[in-house]
Amino acid sequence: MAIVELKVPSPGESITEVVIARWVKNTGDIVEKDDVLAEIDSDKATLTLNAEESGKIEVLAAEGDTVKVGQVVVKIDTSFKTEAKTEAPKTEAKVEVKKEAAPVVTPASTTSANYATGTPSVSAAKIMAENNIKSSQINGTGKDGRITKQDVLAALSNGLPTVNEVLSNSWKGGRDKDRTKMTSLRKTVAKRLVAVKNETAMLTTFNEVDMSAIYAIRAKYKDKFKEVYGTNIGFMSFFTKAVTEALYHYPAVNGMIDGEELVYNKYCDIGIAVSAPKGLMVPVLRNAELMSLAQIESGIKDLAVKARDGKLTIEDMTGGTFTITNGGVFGSMMSTPIINPPQSAILGMHNVVDRPMAVNGQVVIRPMMYVALSYDHRIIDGRESVGFLVKVKEMLENPSRMLFGGKVPEEILLGL
Repeated sequence: MAIVELKVPSPGESITEVVIARWVKNTGDIVEKDDVLAEIDSDKATLTLNAEESGKIEVLAAEGDTVKVGQVVVKIDTSFKTEAKTEAPKTEAKVEVKKEAAPVVTPASTTSANYATGTPSVSAAKIMAENNIKSSQINGTGKDGRITKQDVLAALSNGLPTVNEVLSNSWKGGRDKDRTKMTSLRKTVAKRLVAVKNETAMLTTFNEVDMSAIYAIRAKYKDKFKEVYGTNIGFMSFFTKAVTEALYHYPAVNGMIDGEELVYNKYCDIGIAVSAPKGLMVPVLRNAELMSLAQIESGIKDLAVKARDGKLTIEDMTGGTFTITNGGVFGSMMSTPIINPPQSAILGMHNVVDRPMAVNGQVVIRPMMYVALSYDHRIIDGRESVGFLVKVKEMLENPSRMLFGGKVPEEILLGL
């Protein structure tokens, strides 16, 4: 009998402990090589523990346990082999379609008693008003279909919701509580957010962007763009491109503080905040300043899929120089995003709302978005933060600027 011991893998440097988040397989299960046995939470990411050999497993740690990196948590008895999987022959099921007789419609009586059909009695009407019940919800059994008090009471006893039940929505009125242990990832996020508030001089500046030009480009080219590149063209690629150009003009926004030194990055590794099952993740798009819109869209799509499937690695989420977060997908109108350390700034996008705007002396309806830049005032001055956000606004409202280093083609032609 050969026993294979599986040890907890290292998620990255400086991480010595992890938490067993969930066992996919249990003691006694017979698994195949490379099967996922467990999900492991670390301070920065969720990893999977895979079977190195086929056989019968014995689990040595429980869900929720904190274990050391390198600790043995599973044993595999390789003397047990999985049976070959055989597929049952496919048979085509015959579906018999039965023709149903058409419903018989009885013509309504033309007698004068018809006025009472579905009309509640006085006592029935009172109970219906108290419980917000409509006549269409009850079958009347009285003369000529009249709704009686007994009809209403019977309907309520059979589960028709009362007005109190409707108003309470999904709340049941209990006093119970649920307690859930914080994951390693959530605890780390909590500590980092508090540290940012305590250790940086964080301020937020706001502006608004007219999205008309972006809307026009997407409407004109969305079908051809998807046909050529196999992906949709969204807002994030335009914002990422505008940000990389603005960072070139305001390098302090792309910098960070390291001890008593200021570090100015000569590249743009843009963190894109994405929602994942275990919380907010910020994977990084490397050298975004060199990417086309199509490459940015493809890169963001790949990172979002990895986040959804829990396959983001430590490398995917480290080393960013600037972050973009889009609360607009959840309906946010305005927010003050928190800096992602050790970065010095973060751009917050919000929802697009049609608003009346004054354009050339006329009031017109335009799709507008509020944008917010939170920044560390220790390295970024007010002039730079406002200038950066204005530059982003200018390029989004005039997308051709993104192609000519922040200038419009006429300025290039005139050498301005």
